[in-house]
Amino acid sequence: MIGVESNPFGGLDLLSSSIILLDADLRVRYVNPAAEYLLAISGRTVRGSRFDAVAGCSGALTEALSNALAHGWNYSEPNTEIRRNDGETLHLNCAVNQVENGDVRLLVEFWPIEQQIRATREERLLEQQVASRELIRNLAHEIKNPLGGIRGAAQLLEHELNNPGLREYTQVIIKETDRLQDLMARLLSPHRPMQPGAVNIHEILERVRSLLTAEFPGSLAICRDYDVSLPELVGDREQLIQAVLNVARNAAQAIMNRPDGEAAGRITFRTRVVRQVTLVKRRFPLALELQVIDDGPGIPEAIQERMFYPLVSGREGGNGLGLTLAQSFVLQHQGSIECVSRKGYTCFTIRLPY
Repeated sequence: MIGVESNPFGGLDLLSSSIILLDADLRVRYVNPAAEYLLAISGRTVRGSRFDAVAGCSGALTEALSNALAHGWNYSEPNTEIRRNDGETLHLNCAVNQVENGDVRLLVEFWPIEQQIRATREERLLEQQVASRELIRNLAHEIKNPLGGIRGAAQLLEHELNNPGLREYTQVIIKETDRLQDLMARLLSPHRPMQPGAVNIHEILERVRSLLTAEFPGSLAICRDYDVSLPELVGDREQLIQAVLNVARNAAQAIMNRPDGEAAGRITFRTRVVRQVTLVKRRFPLALELQVIDDGPGIPEAIQERMFYPLVSGREGGNGLGLTLAQSFVLQHQGSIECVSRKGYTCFTIRLPY
């Protein structure tokens, strides 16, 4: 048997997919941490057990493994049913490859179908976000220079006007130009270098909570559901505050826009630790899961697939930058941000690796 101290397969511990190594009798010789978590088993306990007893697989898969051994085949199955020890049935992608290493003859790899779908979606969103950001940055640069000229011309014109009533119009030009310049600055700002340091996520949430309380006095119930045992993260404090604030402020504004007569809204900040999570194609043993949950009207279904794109907003008067900036900051921390929304329930989930 392979002892823990002399395990030659330790490199497989870092993989996000679930790996089980089998010998010529289809007995388990090694299980990586991802497989332990996926199948709710202990590698030390199941070592030496029959594969079909450990994974609860169908007869078809067992027969395929035997054929792979007998004929030197590799094998793949896009939708395999596996029963965990707790009785839950999983639908997994499966691949079997030949291995020649001591007693080991087969490498069996599993990964959840939804994990593959999520990874593909994350990759697509990342590509779209990069393309959108580059387009917006180019537009912002092109717009920024003419705005300076417009503002300067309005100021010169104002000095030449003797009629105070006409100066009101130049003030409108100047103020609107300033507003657009501020918008351009926000479009260009997320690309400053990160300033990482040790941060306490609950201090960040309390900061956001105080800002929301000041901005929406007496209009919101902001609840805390914290796991106080969470360790500190390494991250950029200001970026994380801005990311959470943008999400939470969107929730508050959605609640405030509900029809009159509805009960006061509620926003909940929830923190937990999650294990063996894949973020941006990397596997992390531990990650922070931060959820911002509100009971507002929900995000319109028509924009849910595009909510993180620049200039996409479901609120009248919104500029569509808040969620774009939040996503950009989270991605810089190698994290992910997702949303589930329906009427009366919207949950943004931010995961950041430890």
